[in-house]
Amino acid sequence: MKSHVAPTSRAAGAVDTAAVRTISSGQLLFAAGLLFVVLVAVYFKFFQTQVRWALVEPADWGHTLLVPAISGYFVWLRREELLAQPFKANWLGFPIVLLGIGAYIASAFGPSWFVVHHNAQGVSLGITLFGLILQLCGWRATKILLFPLCYFVVFGQSISDRLLQLVTERMQDWSAIGSFYALALIGIDVDRSGNVISIYVNGEPRQLNVAEACSGMRMLVAFLALGVAIAYTGLSRNWQRALLIAAGFPVALGVNVLRVFTLGILSLYDANFAAGDFHSFIGLVWLVPALFFYLGIMWFLSNLFVDESQKGADGLKQAASASGSSTENKRGNDAR
Repeated sequence: MKSHVAPTSRAAGAVDTAAVRTISSGQLLFAAGLLFVVLVAVYFKFFQTQVRWALVEPADWGHTLLVPAISGYFVWLRREELLAQPFKANWLGFPIVLLGIGAYIASAFGPSWFVVHHNAQGVSLGITLFGLILQLCGWRATKILLFPLCYFVVFGQSISDRLLQLVTERMQDWSAIGSFYALALIGIDVDRSGNVISIYVNGEPRQLNVAEACSGMRMLVAFLALGVAIAYTGLSRNWQRALLIAAGFPVALGVNVLRVFTLGILSLYDANFAAGDFHSFIGLVWLVPALFFYLGIMWFLSNLFVDESQKGADGLKQAASASGSSTENKRGNDAR
């Protein structure tokens, strides 16, 4: 009788434990959903501003609306590794959350000389998310989620003009020079004064302000975001990823030269093509070949060297296949 009751007790205990785990998982899911709602409510001003800028300037910041989905895809790729072990809460995340919220309050309601409000809010959001992940999931999961989190923080927000001009001002000059020589190369009567290109039609100049037409130099951030995403998912070696990300600078410069070149050609037929929102549309059009060019660079880097281990495995497969064929031939000859 004892031997019969004991297994029943163990089974009941196992069922009770499973029930407790199920309840704990449900509570954890509910807490995560509640935290998400609270996080959106606290940072509502940041999210509202970011969405508005993405919709008003889609050629420059429209990609920020896709960045959260891309970050989520990065998490999905590592879901098995993430769920391989249970989460262990770390209370060190709590003061980090307080630090992030404090930084957000300072950036949202601080003094007027704090001119990078939006980017400061984005950084504070990243600090808060880092603290929440550490608090709920522990160090192991935080290390796995660190790259998707950094990708979201870096590329999921609009960069202020004051910060971005440190990089793009020189690239605008190069765009003007490159487009000027490209137009002159095909025989167009053209002149350049700084970032202003004058295209002469029947002796009358039509000015193309490269600084205005290339306000899409902010697409450099979109190119880098694209390069990082492709490098992370499509390449296995760090040096390959670094080269593909670095290629974002010349690709962005080349696309902007082609954009200005295209606007210059179209302005020969209608001067209105050189002004207004048409330059943004041309920038969106050139994003398509830029994407394929990026994919071509990735293909080249991935096929530049052959993995020796893979090469050895392929050699063993070929040898095994050849051995099997010779054995079958020998059996056929013996049968004859």
